[in-house]
This record gives sequence, structure tokens and C-alpha cells, in this order.
Amino acid sequence: MKVWFITGASRGFGALMTKEALASGDAVIATARNPKTVTEQFGDHPNLLAVALDVTNEAQAKEAAAAGIARFGRIDVLANNAGYGLLGAVEEATAEEIERLYATNVFGLLKVTRAVLPYMRRQRSGHILNFSSIGGYFGYPGWGVYGSTKFAVEGLSESMAAELEPFGIKVTIVEPGFFRTDFLADTSLAISPASIADYEGTPAGNMRSFAADANHAQPGNPAKLAAGIMALANSPNPPLRMPFGSDTVAVIEEQHASVEKELAAWRELALSTDFPSDATALA
Repeated sequence: MKVWFITGASRGFGALMTKEALASGDAVIATARNPKTVTEQFGDHPNLLAVALDVTNEAQAKEAAAAGIARFGRIDVLANNAGYGLLGAVEEATAEEIERLYATNVFGLLKVTRAVLPYMRRQRSGHILNFSSIGGYFGYPGWGVYGSTKFAVEGLSESMAAELEPFGIKVTIVEPGFFRTDFLADTSLAISPASIADYEGTPAGNMRSFAADANHAQPGNPAKLAAGIMALANSPNPPLRMPFGSDTVAVIEEQHASVEKELAAWRELALSTDFPSDATALA
């Protein structure tokens, strides 16, 4: 039996992962701002501990981890799932909106991870699932600030994977594309109210209407993603990155091809900035 610690467990991917884990016989420390929203869905399950957690509150993160350890004795899988989106051109986002987004998507993830890691290090085992996005691999117009938080998650996760490998702790970056959740609804998505007229009709401006039209028409099946997460957690050798969705795979392939093409075009200039090698200097 694995013990999961899941943030944002009251809805979306968090609730689906909780459901899958409990159904497989695992235990779940299911965290949410209001833990009643978790117990209302899953009832008084013997393998479920619903805990109050605002991921921006470091003291509360430590309390939640300690409560989980007191109940189940260990934490095997940490799913850093809590987060939300911000739609609007980079110029349109206010400083307050940006800081609030980073407080949850980046600093919240760090606070929860630091709260859980001492127990995983003590165990010399564990698996951290950091939820990123295809927006953390490729910068979309209209999603620049949100994507930047996910780029941060990707960089942190790469470093953590190397840092934690000596302790038997694995890290996987989860990269969903567009899935049919409430992510594009107002419960999970903030839209910058400061709309600048110049962006109307541009890719950034058009993204506002695209997001509204795409809500609940996304190609990805959330239940299948939750099942995929279970497969990841049960893999003896999970990947560093795990993209989910045909749209994500297509964008990653296109991005790789674009980077390779650009590098080839500018390779000579890229290599021209080194000091001469010893052999060249002596010639």
C-alpha cells in the first residue's frame, strides 16, 4: 500500500487521483483549503485523511505533512497538483496578479515539497509528481505569466531529480495538455481584467475567446490521465517528464524540430564566443 499526499484534492485531477488511489487500496492524505469538500465526495474512508491546506501557508504545509505521518507513518507519493491559470498578455497582467499566481503555482509547490521531503529522505524513498503543463514546455501567447510559473516548476524539478536521486527519491514532471476539466472555468482560471485594445485581434487577444469556446471541449480525458498517474506511481523507473495528451506530444515534437533548426542556422555564431582552445592558441 502506497501513501499519497495530494494537493488540490477537492476537484479536477486532484479528486480523480484521490479516487483512483483509494480504489487501488492505497491511502491518501487529501489536502484542500476546505477539507469538507473532500469528505463530502469520498465519505469516511478508512484510508483517507482529509487535511486543510492552503499551499501558500508554510506552517500549514508542515502541519499537514506531520498529520499524514502521524496517521499512516510514511508518505510515498507527493502529487503537487494545486494551482490555477492566468489568461492575458504579459503586459496586461498586474503585479498583484503575477505575485498571487507565483505564490500558489511556484512558492506553494516549494513549501509543500520542503514540508514532505524530510520524511522521504528519512525513508530513503519516495516519488514527487510536480504538475506542470504543456505551457511549461512551450510559451503560448496569452498564457505567458502562467506558463512562466510552469517553466519554473520544470527547472526546479530537473534540479530536484538530480539532488534527490542519492536518497532513492524520484521526480516526475507531469505535463498535461488541454483536458476536459474546469481549468478554463472561472474556478480555476483568472483572466486579467486590464485588457489593452492593441492586443485585440492578435494571438494574445484571440486567446481570450479561444479559452471561453474551448472550455469543456478539450480533447483530453481526465479520468484516463488519473489512471496514467497511477501507472507512473507504480513504475519502478518513472520518467523525468511525462507528457499527457496528443496535443502535448505534437507540440513537444514541433518544439524540438524548431529548436534543432534554429540551432543549426545559428550554430557558427553560438560557437564563436569561446576562448581559443590551447591547440589554436599555440598554432
